[in-house]
Amino acid sequence: MTTLNDCRALDARNALRPLRDHFVLPEGVIYLDGNSLGVLPRSTAARVAEVITREWGQDLIRAWNSAGWFTLPQRLGDRIASLIGAGPGEVVATDSTSVNLYKVLSAALNMAAEDAPAKKVIVSERSNFPTDLYIAEGLCRERGYRLQLVEPEEITAALTQDAAVLMLTHVNYRTGAMHDMAALTSAAHAAGVLVVWDLAHSAGAVPVDLQGANADFAIGCGYKYLNGGPGAPAFVWVHPRHADRFRQPLSGWWGHAAPFEFTPDYQPAPGITRYLCGTQPILSLAALECGLEVFGAADALGGMGALRTKSLALTDLFITLVEERCAGHGLGLATPREHAERGSQVCLSRSEGAYAIVQALIARGVIGDFRAGSGDGRHPDILRFGFTPLYIGFEDVWHAVEHLKQVLETGEWQRPEFNQKHAVT
Repeated sequence: MTTLNDCRALDARNALRPLRDHFVLPEGVIYLDGNSLGVLPRSTAARVAEVITREWGQDLIRAWNSAGWFTLPQRLGDRIASLIGAGPGEVVATDSTSVNLYKVLSAALNMAAEDAPAKKVIVSERSNFPTDLYIAEGLCRERGYRLQLVEPEEITAALTQDAAVLMLTHVNYRTGAMHDMAALTSAAHAAGVLVVWDLAHSAGAVPVDLQGANADFAIGCGYKYLNGGPGAPAFVWVHPRHADRFRQPLSGWWGHAAPFEFTPDYQPAPGITRYLCGTQPILSLAALECGLEVFGAADALGGMGALRTKSLALTDLFITLVEERCAGHGLGLATPREHAERGSQVCLSRSEGAYAIVQALIARGVIGDFRAGSGDGRHPDILRFGFTPLYIGFEDVWHAVEHLKQVLETGEWQRPEFNQKHAVT
């Protein structure tokens, strides 16, 4: 039986423990929702204030040059590139995940239409993140394609002669299950299918190697494990072999080859810069930069390899403690046990009261979240807990499970206030 002292000993021996000091963590809160919104880096408030008061306040429009605002999407893109197995000049930080998905999926469909016009199917996982499915659905309506949704074990079989693009999220948002990016990309390419990867639940939490996997396109978000703040700019990557081949559909002036020549016709910038669109949100980019800087400190302590080792140890511990201490309370494990198939979250299923249990935990200061089941019995309701290795410790895990045990044993979750649905779950 794992004890609290065992967990404290693990924290004492963990080389990544100093990284916790880079973040603002409220007293009395165990934050297990960094897979939805990362916590505030300590440097962010001062940095954003500096951008407001000095760069904007004093330099005014000159700051586009003097403060380097103009190249900020590319500079942050290079920092993100080091986390996702991409090269310098291959990533830009810009827009939202949904907007970036529209760009790359449109470009992928253009490529497929030129190379194999008879292919009219986008394949995706049935439990993919809804915004990805909505964007794909809209493009299918516009272009006469069909969106085919399958279960994970059916993906390879769905790569038929009709398939044009495979669109997947690397780590499933509901279950934490992680796809084998290299194997699925290889299978898709063997069938003549392009692949778009959503890294929203991967970047900054698990090692990603886009170049090694020979992927085609990838997008991801800046406000989860990258700790860029609510609504932080997302990012987009296009393999260099594709970057100059097609325009993306949102041909705004920031993606122009020479935006300040103000020509009436659009000429796309070379490479990944053409995937920019309008004027960039500098305050938000400055906040994202602070989140990315913490990974520089992590590099000195082993980088993504060390973060992945800790992530797996945290999630292993959570699973073990839940099974030791919460047995008999109807909890199931929706997250794979195999390390190669797991992201940085653990998802528990329950047929009754999952939402209310999460609300009772939040009232105790243990913050996770709830994701509804599919309603057809295929996917159950989920209690979702994210383990960001930058700032979560092993003692946090022990206390979180202790709170869960008490909520279940006492029936505290049945109180009326925990059964009232909020807008954000």
